[in-house]
Amino acid sequence: MTTERDRSAAIRLFGRYLRDLGLPVTQQREVVADVVFGAAGHLSVDDIADTLRGCGERIGKATIYRTLDLLVRSRLVAEHDFGEGFKRYEHRLSNHPIHEHLICLECGKVVEFESNELYRVENNVRREYGFVPVRRRLEIYGLCKECHEAGVELPLEGLTCPIETV
Repeated sequence: MTTERDRSAAIRLFGRYLRDLGLPVTQQREVVADVVFGAAGHLSVDDIADTLRGCGERIGKATIYRTLDLLVRSRLVAEHDFGEGFKRYEHRLSNHPIHEHLICLECGKVVEFESNELYRVENNVRREYGFVPVRRRLEIYGLCKECHEAGVELPLEGLTCPIETV
């Protein structure tokens, strides 16, 4: 969750981005942005629409999608596809804007984590190849602790190598 001050600052930044593009700063865009900047997790369009309805706002999904596209293009919001058939969105205002995701294939839970090892990999890539990384994304799919402890098993999918040993 972000503070009211951080949310206001992000909405002002978004407004500046819109004005720089020559687009109007509408109340609907600001309300959608406020919902995203006020969220602690990864929101779907349906989550945003439900929150808006709960606040008495009547904003259509088309407007939500268009606003999210602008928020992503502004780089204030990240878009994620966790293989659920729809996208999720999270703001980049946290104390840890660079983080990775663990996604449970059973319950859909998403856990964020940071890894110093990945920073070391980036530094090695920079040193060995002269490549300058500017962003990365790591998503690990599997079972969360609760689903694993409940005995859930995931079927192996796809082809297996005939010489593979277990």
